[in-house]
Amino acid sequence: MQQRLARGEAAALGELYDRFASLVHSQAHRMLDDETAADLVTREVFGYVWENPGAYDPQQGSMRSWVARLTHRQSVRRLREEEDRRDEADEDGIGLEERVHRATAAARADYIVASMPAPLRAALELAYIQRRDYRQTAADLGVTEDEARRRLRLGLQLLSTAHTRPLEGMSPPGYGRPL
Repeated sequence: MQQRLARGEAAALGELYDRFASLVHSQAHRMLDDETAADLVTREVFGYVWENPGAYDPQQGSMRSWVARLTHRQSVRRLREEEDRRDEADEDGIGLEERVHRATAAARADYIVASMPAPLRAALELAYIQRRDYRQTAADLGVTEDEARRRLRLGLQLLSTAHTRPLEGMSPPGYGRPL
């Protein structure tokens, strides 16, 4: 993919976009809480990838983690620009650092859920989005109640790391280059 991007193959960018656009947009939207800003960040991230295909180093980790890191960095930059324009705390009294911390935890949670094995993700979606108890979740998934509880417990344990570990932990070192 990287070689195709470096050769300027537009089809490679299209494939990359198809693969990662929903990740980029949902992460940006979660951090910025603004559909228009998320659209803009999505365009900026893929524009950066198109213009700088050599910035990705496959030895440092997956393209997915690199794209997620670019999205995080661009979203934080937008939050800081917005804060500079306001130059004061939000109406609810939450300042920029707190907003960045909350947005980072939310983006990490999104990333964790998207990266989880499908059985864990399905159990969490049934229990917490569709409001099923563990018995209904087990029946819907066609597994035992013990298995449903195990999946929910493991999924929640994974999600709990979203608030205790920084987003930088989700991408390999070496991707500190600004957009």
